[in-house]
Amino acid sequence: MLSLFGDEVFLVEYNGVIMWRHPTDGGFMPISELSPEQLRKTIDPSFFQFKSTKELPELKEVIGQGRAMAALRFGVSIPSFGYNLFALGVSGTGKMSIIKQELEKEAAKKNPPDDWCYVYNFDNADSPRYLRLPAGKGKEFKKDMDSFVEDFQNRMSKAFESENYEKQAVGIAQEVQEKRRVKIKELETRAGELGFTIVETPLGVVVAPVLEGRPIMAEEIEQLPPEKKEKVEASKKALQDEMTNILREINQLEKESREKVKKLDETIILFVVQPLTEELKEKYQENKKVTEYLEKVKKDILSRAQELKDVRKEEGGEGNILEKIISREKEEALDLDRYKANVIVDNSSLNHAPVIHETLPTAPNLIGRSEYKARLGVLMTDFTLIKGGSLQRANGGYLVLDVMDILRNPFAWESLKNSLRNKEVNIEDMTERIGIGLHTATLRPEPIPLDVKVVLVGSPFVYYLLYLLDEDFPELFKVKVDFDVETNLNEENMEKYAQFVAERAREDNLKSFSPSAVAKLVEQGSRLVEDKNKVSVRFLQLGDLVRESSYWAQENENSLVEAEDVEKAIGEKIYRSNLIEEKLREMIADGTLFIDVTGEVIGQVNGISILSLGDYTFGKPSRITAKTFVGKEGVFDIERKTQLGGKIYGKGVLILSNYLGAKFAQDVPLALSASLTFEQTYEEVEGDSASSTELYALLSSLSDLPLKQNLAVTGSVDQHGQVQPVGGINQKIEGYFDVCKIKGLTGDQGVLIPAENVKNLMLREDVVSDVKNKQFHIYPIKTIDQGIELLAGRKAGERKADGSYPEGTVNAAVRDKLESLAHKWKDFFGTEART
Repeated sequence: MLSLFGDEVFLVEYNGVIMWRHPTDGGFMPISELSPEQLRKTIDPSFFQFKSTKELPELKEVIGQGRAMAALRFGVSIPSFGYNLFALGVSGTGKMSIIKQELEKEAAKKNPPDDWCYVYNFDNADSPRYLRLPAGKGKEFKKDMDSFVEDFQNRMSKAFESENYEKQAVGIAQEVQEKRRVKIKELETRAGELGFTIVETPLGVVVAPVLEGRPIMAEEIEQLPPEKKEKVEASKKALQDEMTNILREINQLEKESREKVKKLDETIILFVVQPLTEELKEKYQENKKVTEYLEKVKKDILSRAQELKDVRKEEGGEGNILEKIISREKEEALDLDRYKANVIVDNSSLNHAPVIHETLPTAPNLIGRSEYKARLGVLMTDFTLIKGGSLQRANGGYLVLDVMDILRNPFAWESLKNSLRNKEVNIEDMTERIGIGLHTATLRPEPIPLDVKVVLVGSPFVYYLLYLLDEDFPELFKVKVDFDVETNLNEENMEKYAQFVAERAREDNLKSFSPSAVAKLVEQGSRLVEDKNKVSVRFLQLGDLVRESSYWAQENENSLVEAEDVEKAIGEKIYRSNLIEEKLREMIADGTLFIDVTGEVIGQVNGISILSLGDYTFGKPSRITAKTFVGKEGVFDIERKTQLGGKIYGKGVLILSNYLGAKFAQDVPLALSASLTFEQTYEEVEGDSASSTELYALLSSLSDLPLKQNLAVTGSVDQHGQVQPVGGINQKIEGYFDVCKIKGLTGDQGVLIPAENVKNLMLREDVVSDVKNKQFHIYPIKTIDQGIELLAGRKAGERKADGSYPEGTVNAAVRDKLESLAHKWKDFFGTEART
């Protein structure tokens, strides 16, 4: 028989179960302290039928993501509109690598998609047109058009420099010159008959009368006798009329000459361009849009015959800067680049559909952009400066995006939605969206048809936020790919764990693992998810542990990674992260932070909270105290009043008031004010996991019964007094254990935990060892009555039919105190307290 509760209650062992006995009635009630076997699941290394993970085959399946894989395969297979995918889950589950791996498998089943080019639009230069060609043909077409331009230049130069062309051109010029000479001769003869001569002046050809063998000007004509003057004027008018007719005929001759030269030039150009375009049209005859484009190329060249006639291939000789500038401007003015092709998507290197992961999803990187270049101090652009984006490159395949990356970039999200909704990619100038255009030449390329599966990767929070706030999101992303963080701990998954370790070791050139090391990794996987029947599938963390374990095996000069190397890696990682935890323990040890682990105190309980520092989480004991007195405020917490308590914490405190009212104020009004606080806590308190602890402190204060300080408590409570499970149970137990150890283990210290948290226990081996040696104890508690009995060392007491509780019980003492407070209120104020 072991006395733990003074003179009133004794602990005895009966059939292997620890029970208490009350001396007044001799009744027994099981306390059910947990055995060491219940505190941690241990994996037997002999389960694994290998000597080294080097023997294991490649892991071909994804571990524990059956739901996600089914959704992923459905989403990439269904062809209907809007069935794009959103992969959600916490970081470290391998979402991105799994998605890309699965997409690569699906892409391998498809042929490479078409290439996409932009070409000059002869109807509207500001709206380049696209050409769609089979994979690999885009680059070939570009090369063909480059050769076309070069061949055209060379052949055209030779044609216009040929003897035949010169002979025909000279013949046309000589013909018109001869006809012009004859007409002028006729005019001169007629002028001589009328006594005039033809005079050429800077202003043109004029007629002048001849007097005494010389032409006279207007001043001399004015001095002639009237009869002579009148005759001269009449002859001059007749001659000028004839001259006008002759000059009109000469102009017509020159116009006809120019037309003949133009037709000759067009004939020469046609002679040059026709074979070139026909050759290409024959090559691409199956592509109607290409052949139509080539026909427009021919027509445009013919329409520019006069402009192109003087083109000569630059020889690139020596010359001054001005000459080079003039030469370059002349070449740019020629604009032969309009006949080239700009390939924005080249799939010649692919043998299957593309899988594109865009890591910088700005709007231009998604939908493409038009670049600019300076020309005579002005920014200019044309279709050759159009650059494709990831949507065009992924067209016919798959595009993977991190949702936070795209949401951070202005206009990127809207550009993506517009492309998916309209099933086309429209290259835009983003400055126009906000009304700050650069007033430079811009392009509006013809939108390219879009057929792509987009996979967004992000957190559950972002998924649900978009689903609620963006009306387009449910329409465009209909497939939810939900990645889990845990899976069942069974033989199949343990074998897959071993294969994962083997695969990671091979890929990263690490040491192979022994069965004991793999068993330790599986145990750590269970600890990460706080469940003896589950293991973690957050393989980012597990992969790091594999690498670090291999490092310590190398340091320990082990040929294989052993269990102690894994333990070393776990311990060293904790050591690198737990500086603050150690500082807090030191403050508890030296008395700066008040935590009692022995003795008994009224209205005071050791609670345990969780502190998370991002990469490290640990449990921290806190002293929770309660004070009760006459009043009408009910139960209030100081943290809430000082705005240091969160909403969930406040809810937990309100539940305490309801519990007290339902249990003790059925026929007696509550005349109670009760304050609760976390002593020496200066940060916000959130969560309800301490609500049972606070209730124990309240019951102690109301009953004037001291509570044992060697026991710490965690667990939330409902209005019926049921103790509910909480998170971080392992860290909480270990946090109190470490404090007890640093202050000195006495053999009666322990933690009261919710009974439903037993399945979550994966405690450190040193804790399990001390429990085995009876130095530390863990009690699973289902109700507040059960917990208060353990803490106060006496029975809680069941409510009788008349509403009273058995004498000497905790509940009877609480009831008596509340009745006393109610009477004091009535005596002082002359009225009953309101419930």
